[in-house]
Amino acid sequence: MTTTLPVSEPVAGFGPDAGAELLSSDLPPVSPSRVSRLVRGRPADPSWVRPSLLLLLVVTAALYLWDLGASGWANTFYSAAVQAGTKSWEAFFFGSSDSSNFITVDKPPASLWVMELSARVFGVSAWSILVPQALEGVAAVAVLYATVRRWFSPAAGLLAGAALALTPVAVLMFRFNNPDALLVLLLVGAAYAMTRALEKAGTRWLLLAGTLVGFGFITKMMQAFLVVPVFALVYLVAAPNPLRRRIGQLLLAGVALIVSSGWWVAVVELVPAANRPYIGGSQDNSVLSLIFGYNGFGRLTGNETGSVTAGGNTNNAAGMWGATGWSRLFGSDMGGQIAWLIPAALVSFVALLWLTRRAPRTDRLRASVLLWGGWLIVTGLTFSFAEGIIHPYYTVALAPAIAALVGIGAATLWHRRSEMVARVALAIGLVSTAVLAYELLDRSASWLPWLRYCVLIVGLVVAGLILAGHKLTRRVALATAAAGIVVSLAAPTAYAVDTATTPHSGSIPSAGPTVSGSAGFGARGGFGGPGGFGGAGNGRPNGLQGGPPAGAFGPGGPQGMPGQVGGGTGGAGGAGGLLNGSTASAALVTALQSNASSYTWAAAAVGGNTAAGYQLASGEPVMSIGGFNGTDPAPSLVQFQQFVSAGKIHYFIAGGGGFGGPGGQSASGSSSAITAWVEAHYTAQTIGGTTVYDLTASATTTATAASTTQSST
Repeated sequence: MTTTLPVSEPVAGFGPDAGAELLSSDLPPVSPSRVSRLVRGRPADPSWVRPSLLLLLVVTAALYLWDLGASGWANTFYSAAVQAGTKSWEAFFFGSSDSSNFITVDKPPASLWVMELSARVFGVSAWSILVPQALEGVAAVAVLYATVRRWFSPAAGLLAGAALALTPVAVLMFRFNNPDALLVLLLVGAAYAMTRALEKAGTRWLLLAGTLVGFGFITKMMQAFLVVPVFALVYLVAAPNPLRRRIGQLLLAGVALIVSSGWWVAVVELVPAANRPYIGGSQDNSVLSLIFGYNGFGRLTGNETGSVTAGGNTNNAAGMWGATGWSRLFGSDMGGQIAWLIPAALVSFVALLWLTRRAPRTDRLRASVLLWGGWLIVTGLTFSFAEGIIHPYYTVALAPAIAALVGIGAATLWHRRSEMVARVALAIGLVSTAVLAYELLDRSASWLPWLRYCVLIVGLVVAGLILAGHKLTRRVALATAAAGIVVSLAAPTAYAVDTATTPHSGSIPSAGPTVSGSAGFGARGGFGGPGGFGGAGNGRPNGLQGGPPAGAFGPGGPQGMPGQVGGGTGGAGGAGGLLNGSTASAALVTALQSNASSYTWAAAAVGGNTAAGYQLASGEPVMSIGGFNGTDPAPSLVQFQQFVSAGKIHYFIAGGGGFGGPGGQSASGSSSAITAWVEAHYTAQTIGGTTVYDLTASATTTATAASTTQSST
């Protein structure tokens, strides 16, 4: 007969049976822990808990901080914005790409604020930008441990923390300067607050949960809201107070969510457009358009005006961002990033719901399973079927939910292994994990070829022992539990170590070794890096064989698009330039810095990453024409001509990586028109191998400019 622990007692507090030393300890309810208690440990904890937690956090910190500077500026687009924010408080607040505040990045600025504060204190460098991301990762692991440990055993919390720390895409993102690191920390913090709120129907904790999700919104907009319906439903179902009060509390939490997510949006919308930078990523200089379009519902439908290309699947063929469907998270692009423990998490979700089917409404085990399981399912389905822009590293948002379910499920099911359903669930979870690990490792067949066989064989053996777990001796049960944990984490740990020891750059980084069958996002930095458009990888020279023809993404050859590893500019309008920062020669840096104080912008270039590379190298503001993609209608040709006439821009740098360049897909054509106008009226010159136009020189005739351009090429 199924039994359920009372709500007032910690779930999965195991008795002194075989293997219990590894997986749990019986503990009475303990008062809420403060931050210092996280390090000191609970007085009633076994002696191994505190050292184990400290070891987990130290190892996590080492993994995330090891040789962090090897990635250089990492994502140069955001690094340049950090640099701008250290020079201008206006750029800081709005998230501008340059300190002269022409245009913002295409995301809200919360993640930039953390990096900019660090850079203001320690100076602009790769370390001052990337170390905050690593520390956010360590904090996320600690908070996840505290959340799971609060209702479950120390071992459940430690296993959850380790699973998060060793998820390959988590290692990647906590060593990189994209917004996802802060988003994950805020969402895990919100889950902790929800856990506290569910204990005694606490309004303050519920308000905190809404506030943290709100700050997640001004980190990465609509993606943060994917957990909101799950959190609300779980509280409505499981909070220990009357329904009317639960509804009232949720309404108050909704107000906190709106205020914390909307204050920055309100300020930006209320400031006249003439007094603030253009909102990058929008087509009408409106942050609301960015929220509901490019960074909102457009990600679901593929209807993203200003995107680099149309999304979605057409005529049953995969779109630019890959095929949608149930198997997307397990495919060649996303599988190695996140999928390793998804089967085990889903098995835990189903098994624990079954075991708590007769539990009271407020049962903590079921509430926790619904919280983390709902997070995994809603976010996972969104990523699986989204037809707009989606990148493999987005899946880091799934890592906390997967890790929590694995920790809670393994500990609870092991404790109840005297029941057949628990043993079967554990065995199925382990076998599915081992089989999936074999498949994922086989996609990089030449990389640690022995590992996939070891994981598969040992996994099957341990699963067999688990089925007989209630009959095993104490020592054998202990060894079986340890082996099950090791075999489950072995493959993602190997991927994680490879990720931590490999430099990553560009806008679409990817964890782990090169994978066969990838759609070309690239295992070493995305488009323009090995394995992506413009780089040799995945066994396919020159990126994707038979790549887009010239003009589809800008000038490029029939064998893909040119680019270099970690910072090549690519061809004009090519994807290598779009997604990797430009590289400036010493001669060009000197030219940009020459008399720079006389100009508002030392230069202008098409595309965010192209402008960012030159800005970081020179330390001077560089206008990003068309924003990140080069597709934003900013500035218009008339505006650009006015800037030039007023002497505000020194150079125009040719060969921008935006898709709005010649042959690109700019909705307004501004980038193309500006490029054509400059080429027609100014003389091209070469500085350090880069073609530039001095916009302060006298304009030439069209014929002379054309002749000069042809001779220089």
